[in-house]
Amino acid sequence: MSSYVSAVEARGALDGARYTASLDDGRSVWLDGEQIKNVAEHPAFAGPVKELARLLDLQHDPAHRDTLTVPDPTTGLRIGRGYHPPRTPDDLRAARRAAEVWMRESWGQHGRSPAFMASIAVGLYDFRNRLESNSAGFGTNAENWYRFVAERDLLLTHALGDPQIDRSASPVDHPDHALRILREDVDGVVVRGAKQLTTLAPFAHEVLVYLSASFAQRGAEEFVFWGALPLNTPGLHVLCREPFGTGGHGHAHPFASRFDEQDAMLFFDDVHVPWERVFLLRDGALAREGLARINAWSQYIGQVRYQERLRTLLGVGSLVAESIGVSGFRNIQEDLGELAGYVEILDHFLAAGEATARRTDGGLLAPGPTPAAAVWAASVAGRALEIVRGIGQSGTLMQPTENDLNNPGLRPFLDRYMHGKDIGVEAKSRLFRLAWDLTSDSFGQRQHLYEYVHRGDLARNRINLYHRHDQTDVRERIQALISRPL
Repeated sequence: MSSYVSAVEARGALDGARYTASLDDGRSVWLDGEQIKNVAEHPAFAGPVKELARLLDLQHDPAHRDTLTVPDPTTGLRIGRGYHPPRTPDDLRAARRAAEVWMRESWGQHGRSPAFMASIAVGLYDFRNRLESNSAGFGTNAENWYRFVAERDLLLTHALGDPQIDRSASPVDHPDHALRILREDVDGVVVRGAKQLTTLAPFAHEVLVYLSASFAQRGAEEFVFWGALPLNTPGLHVLCREPFGTGGHGHAHPFASRFDEQDAMLFFDDVHVPWERVFLLRDGALAREGLARINAWSQYIGQVRYQERLRTLLGVGSLVAESIGVSGFRNIQEDLGELAGYVEILDHFLAAGEATARRTDGGLLAPGPTPAAAVWAASVAGRALEIVRGIGQSGTLMQPTENDLNNPGLRPFLDRYMHGKDIGVEAKSRLFRLAWDLTSDSFGQRQHLYEYVHRGDLARNRINLYHRHDQTDVRERIQALISRPL
């Protein structure tokens, strides 16, 4: 493992100071035409980095330490709970409790939380025997990499999608349309291409490249690659989108300024990947099998996060209704009841995953699959925002800023015309700006798009759910019913 590069020592659970210092590692990060020297110090990134550091510090807080970390049986180091391979029902529930702490602290806004990505590393470890069948040593590589990132509590991201250039054309005929294996040598493989949309890339330590399941057709083997790289690997460049919550004439963006995880394009400019960082090559069928396997735990953790996001929307919507005196209206209560139902449905999906947990051939206990949960969550994501926006309506658009509130010439008008029911103008304006940030501004719309797309194509998921659903019994009964006169 000596060729692995990391600015973080193998000391177990990270804290905020070590995490912040580790980001100054020479990575190539670009924002608005500028190459960023240290993302932790840049004004566009400082808020989210500070928030991640705060959350990592909770791992060392006596109130949370035993929930968020666990002693590793091999090394004795306390590692993040998300990195602990679940082998019993108690292990699964412990992973859920740890994720609930992180998601509560981040209001369900961190889709690419360390708890989420650590569970994918666990999934890769669980799939190690099948990876070994692809090529001798690949399974060992996956196990070694898992131990490497777990012992350092590294923050991970993953690179899945290919660039949107011309989806109607085959990458076989246009090689630059997808990441591909350029060549192999005695030390590893060289890859060229790009990946989108890599959430958390400027703030992560490592990127796991996988998916490739669509390239199962003959002649496309060069596009099937699974491997992991440090973000500061030579030739790897991170292009960030416009950040949210950093401007706006003093208008507060309470969520965007703290929880904008960033999304990025990754450019692989003939990047050399050492053999010890390669997990799968040129096998689309195995990649398709592995995609579901390694994400078994992340889907479970993702439901914990989405429940907290819905709970946040419900809380904000309820307070907005009370602030303008409409909480007693029948239609408002009906809408909020619908949102409360969404929150409780997640309890049932989580319980179903736990109740149907099964032993994998890798020896771990995986939550039972709940594919309907992915379809349902994407289907109701827009409606959840619509409910909160419908309550606040134009009030979410027009609220005074902190500078407005502090201006003695304006303040008498604000106190007279912009207060609410039993709530002063300051508290009301901050509440409505929170609702705006959560549902309507750039950050809120980005979060909605994330809910819609990150579980995969909704139409495809619905079609797959239809084909997997066993209708044998009911179809036979209907056939028998119509086989004789009614």
